[in-house]
Parts: sequence; C-alpha cells; structure tokens
Amino acid sequence: MTTDHGLVPRVRAPELRGRGWLNTGGRALTTAELRGRFVLLDFWTFCCVNCLHVLDELRPVEERHAEHLTVVGVHSPKFVHEADPDALVAAVERYGVHHPVLDDPELVTWQAYTARAWPTLVLVDPEGYVVAHYAGEGHAHAIDRLLDRLVAEHRERGTLQPGDSPYVAPPVTPGDLRFPASAVRLPDGRVLVADAGHDEVVELAAPEGPVLRRFGGFREPNGVCLLPGEVAAAVGYDAVVADTVGHRLAGLRLADGTVTTLAGDGGQWMQGDGTERLSSPWDVVWWRDRVWVAMAGIHQLWTLDPRTGVVEVAAGTTNEGLLDGPLPEAWFAQTSGLAVSHDGARLWLADSETSSLRWVEADEQDGLVVRTAVGTGLFDFGFRDGPGGSGEGAALLQHPLGVTALPDGSVAVCDTYNGAVRRFDPAAGPSGELTTLATGLAEPSAAYVAGDALVVVESTAHRLTTVALGTAVTTEGFAHRTQRPVTEVAARLELVVPFTPPPGQKVDERFGPATQLLVTATPPSLLRSGDGRAVPLTRELELDPAVGEGVLHVAARAASCDADTDGEVPVGAACHLHQQDWGVPVRVSAGASAELRLPLGGES
Repeated sequence: MTTDHGLVPRVRAPELRGRGWLNTGGRALTTAELRGRFVLLDFWTFCCVNCLHVLDELRPVEERHAEHLTVVGVHSPKFVHEADPDALVAAVERYGVHHPVLDDPELVTWQAYTARAWPTLVLVDPEGYVVAHYAGEGHAHAIDRLLDRLVAEHRERGTLQPGDSPYVAPPVTPGDLRFPASAVRLPDGRVLVADAGHDEVVELAAPEGPVLRRFGGFREPNGVCLLPGEVAAAVGYDAVVADTVGHRLAGLRLADGTVTTLAGDGGQWMQGDGTERLSSPWDVVWWRDRVWVAMAGIHQLWTLDPRTGVVEVAAGTTNEGLLDGPLPEAWFAQTSGLAVSHDGARLWLADSETSSLRWVEADEQDGLVVRTAVGTGLFDFGFRDGPGGSGEGAALLQHPLGVTALPDGSVAVCDTYNGAVRRFDPAAGPSGELTTLATGLAEPSAAYVAGDALVVVESTAHRLTTVALGTAVTTEGFAHRTQRPVTEVAARLELVVPFTPPPGQKVDERFGPATQLLVTATPPSLLRSGDGRAVPLTRELELDPAVGEGVLHVAARAASCDADTDGEVPVGAACHLHQQDWGVPVRVSAGASAELRLPLGGES
C-alpha cells in the first residue's frame, strides 16, 4: 500500500487516551472529531526546558496555520510530582499553553505513538493518518513548510475542513505575584522578586509585601543577583537578571528602573553559535569576580564580566547528564539554582534534571572542578534523608530548583517537586548528610537567609513564606526511577536515527559534517562497542548480555539549509539545526529486534 506521496505504509493515528483534558472547557476530544484539520501532537513534560523551548517555537506556527491546525499537548510526565493533576494545571497556566492538553500520566498515548523522548512532535493529516514525526527542538520551520505543502494538497482533495479551535481559555486568578521564581534581599530589607508569571521584577517592602515598584520588559525572568557596591557604581546598574525566555542577561538600575541588555540578542543559542546568543539562563550569582550563569537550556555554566561585557563558557559540554571532573569536561542537566558558600570557596548548584546537588571548587591539579553531593543520574530521584553520594540508602531529591548557602557552612535546597526544603551538611560524615527542614510547600524554587530563618519562594502558591532554620522534619521517604517502557533489543544492534530535511532544504556539508551522533550508556559496561562520537546517523552497537539492561543515551543533531531550484545551497542560505537527546531503557534479549530506530525528524 502506498500513499499519494509514495510513502509506505500509511499509519492511522491512535486514539487520544488519558486521565482528562485541560483547556477544553472540560470536554474530551477524540481523533474522529478532529478530522478535517491537521493535528500536531506535542508530547511534553513540564520539567523539561527543551519542551518549554518547543512551546515557544511552535507559537508562530500555531498562529499562522490557525485556520486548519490544532495543536494538542500530550503531557506525559517524567517525575512523580508532574503526574499530580493540580501541578499540571499550574504548569499549563505558568507556561502560557494556549491549546488543548491531554493529561497522560500513565503514558498510554505516549506509548501508542511510540514516543521515546521529551519533546516529541507528531503531525496527523485531516484524514487521520500520521504524516511526520520529530524529536527534540528546532523543527518549527520544518513543520511550517510541510504544512504549506500539505494544506494545498488536501484543499485540492477536499479533505481539509477549516473550523474553530477546541481551545477554551482557563480563568486566571489575579494577584501581586504570579509564579515567582526567586528573590534577593536588598540591604535595607526590601526584596527583589523575579516574578516570572508577570514577566516582571517586583520590588516588595518586605517578604509579605506590599509592592513598591514593578520593572517590566522581561520574559519569564527566573534569577536575580546583586552586584557588589563598587562594581555596581562602575557599571551603572545594581542587579543582573536572568531573563529566561528572553534568552538574555539584563542589568537593572534601581534608582530609576532602567533595564539594559548585557548579553544575548533575544534568539536562542543553537550548536555553532557563539556567546552572542544564550539559551534559557535560569539563575545568576556573583562569584570569583564574575557573574556566573546557569545556562539551563544547554546544560552549561557561563560567566559575564560586567566591567568588560565579556561573556564566556565556563563549564559543560552541552551534553545532558551527571559527570564530575574538570569544568570543560563535566556534564550538567538543566542547572537551575546557584549559591556561593559563605567562605567563597564553593559554588553550589542545583541540577534539576538529575535531581542532584553539586558544587564547583578549585583543585590544585585540575583547576576548577565539579563534584556531586547528592544525586546519581537522569532517571533516579526520590525523597529520602541520609548520607550523600550514590551508595545504598543514599539521600534523594526530586527536581530541585534552588540552593541557598547557610552561615554554618551547610546549604538549603529547595526540593521543588517534593514540596520541601532540605538541608545538606557537607561536614556530617564522609559523604555529608541530607535532612529535611520543612514540607508541604508549593513548588519552592528559591530562598534567601533572613536572620534565623529562610524566606522561601513558593512558586505555585504565588507568595514568599518564612521557614525557621534549626528545625527538622521526619519523613517516610521514597525512591523512584522514571518509568518508561523498556525496549527489548539484540546484543548486536544497529542504531538508526532517520532524518529528512524539510521541504526546500538539504543537508549542507560545504563547511564540514552536517550531522553528529553521540552514544553512551548507563552503566557504561552495557556497551561493549559503538560508544563515542561520530558523524553518521547510524551506528553498530554491541551490548553485553551479561550486563543485561540499562539506558542507552543517544544525542543526535543534523543541519539543513535552504536550497535553490537546482538543489544547491546558495551563499547566505537560511540554515537550521535539529537536535535531540534520548535516554532509552533497553534489555538485551535473544530473538529481539536487531535495529533501534530513533527518528530525529521528517515525514513518516
């Protein structure tokens, strides 16, 4: 059987099944009633910064094709907290999701569409057939071009029936703060709050208010740091703001509210870009005579010298994971919170996607290095007090976003998805000790010290809350591993990452390889051969049956550029980068498939 495009076979889109629907006025949608329009399924989870990038990059596509396209978000959670229906409601409001969302906590629809990564995009045509499949970021232009072609075809065939969107906007409750992300105390007791939901930095008279001033011009700011007085006087601004969705760093002068762009041109950094572009800076802190930046979107740490304006990459390879060592070789995973120890020797950081607490310090042999206090990897998390490290019974966190240095040398961790504030004491035992200070908080995302207490930013409660230091809470605790279907594979396995350039583009290798594939495994012993980095998007892997199972980590990217009518890439052609990381749970099994296909992007 062939399609009108010569593609075989056509696959009927499975039904959309889950716990319920958001942004539809309570109505459940079916594939049958969506016939006549194109449907773009966006498989996402709200912890994932790459998913948030895709929400933003799809907005122009949704607007341009509103007459004949319905975008449906399929929320398939990674963390336990993300399966909470109230948490999902808050996330849909927080991130401005203006299309229907299917709540898929058991990954039923995720499995039906064979999704393997967050984010995944699947395009369904007006007749109800899957026509394209994409993983990762950077596909909006490809979808836009494909829709241009397919809309014309379906209009000719009479199968396109434009109609109204099923989207119904939810009510929004007004308030002084809306999804605040972080806060810093000014010397006179006033408080600066990164008020992400209002796209503002807000000045409060005290943690409980009232609002004194609002500084606008931001897009979901998440972090604020104050500069030392002498530096502020020299550069003409007092605070640096991590303007996350604006992909920039901004300077804020408190005297008159002037906001100045310090770094970033508003575009999102992609592979091959220099430091003139940023990717979701999440937090900022002053350390070692620089502003250090948690560049969450690409899993790195950057620095800004306010005096010279020089921006540099300080740590990380852009690979997502947990790997300690010298900063240029280390792997991070959506670093979201930064804090400097009171003696200035350590930069503490919360690595949210590995549910880890880590630190940077100077080493006599290797210079600056990163080490891990709590956390083991991308798929293990929980709520457990105990020793640091990765041994039996080690402490566990769940997607922490904030970290605060305490005067006694310990650190407070905003354990966001556990709704708790934890305390890690590095001096308690050989691996340190994690305890719990408070529970029952609404997504605590940051905190600062005020006397003998912490002022905690409760993001989904839209407020600042005081928590006493020196207290302790007993918890039952739990350990969890992200549950996704395990793929049975043969010991000798061909890994294939299909990629088709968008209509009107071609893979451009005039200036070097246009593709790259990186393969690693957890545990590393799972891979006998085939690990490492190479150009082709196919790889022969040999897995060790004695190890049996684990996770294959695959990172792929491909560049495509506009081609002229003869298929050549002209000078100055518009180019785009398509990229995605997968973590695929696998089990070696006799008689299983000898091929693992992970589509990067293209028509089905």
